[in-house]
Amino acid sequence: MKYALALLAFLSLPVAAAPTAAEINLDIGTPPVMVAKHTLTQRFSRLVRFYEAGIIGLGDDGMVKIHDGSRLTLPQRQIAEKLIDQENPERNSLIFAIAEAHGGKEAQPATRVAQVKRWKDQFHSGWWIQDAQGVWNKKP
Repeated sequence: MKYALALLAFLSLPVAAAPTAAEINLDIGTPPVMVAKHTLTQRFSRLVRFYEAGIIGLGDDGMVKIHDGSRLTLPQRQIAEKLIDQENPERNSLIFAIAEAHGGKEAQPATRVAQVKRWKDQFHSGWWIQDAQGVWNKKP
């Protein structure tokens, strides 16, 4: 009976709601977040030339995508695709690490929204961003 009352008391506790995008601290400094940010920063120097040339851009989902690969030679295309293949999983790792610091799986949607907004805000003028309908536009 004592255990039944304890279980009943536990089940009656309010469930914490998942955080909203506004409540997510993207600058949290846990070790997994710091490692992911460091890796992304290191790779950025190799991605920037593709951003500036309009070859890659930022998808609406926050992932890096090929925007216009028509001017690339085969070796250049392979380099761009390899960088993208390394970048996007690391972006997801960053989102996961931030969400873990904010309560876990329930915080992932809000974390993704907040981080994608930050990436779009930080994107340079003249670089390509994809909208929700899949249309590419230069950032003003």
